[in-house]
Amino acid sequence: MNAPQYCVFLFPSVSYVLKAEKILKDWEIDHKLIPVPRHISADCGVCLRIAMDQQETVVGMLQGAADWESMVFL
Repeated sequence: MNAPQYCVFLFPSVSYVLKAEKILKDWEIDHKLIPVPRHISADCGVCLRIAMDQQETVVGMLQGAADWESMVFL
């Protein structure tokens, strides 16, 4: 089985996603806003996708600044 390539952060609302995106943009961290994959949640929404090698960095950056609900590896 292949190792996950991406880490996806799910947030309680779009405003949290946008706050997290601003933080990552300010630090020039590669990221992408994507629709929440259906196999993760049936809820309509947007999530933040980053490369796996950025996971620890992003967790530290978002800690206390833009709280997420869950983190999933794809």
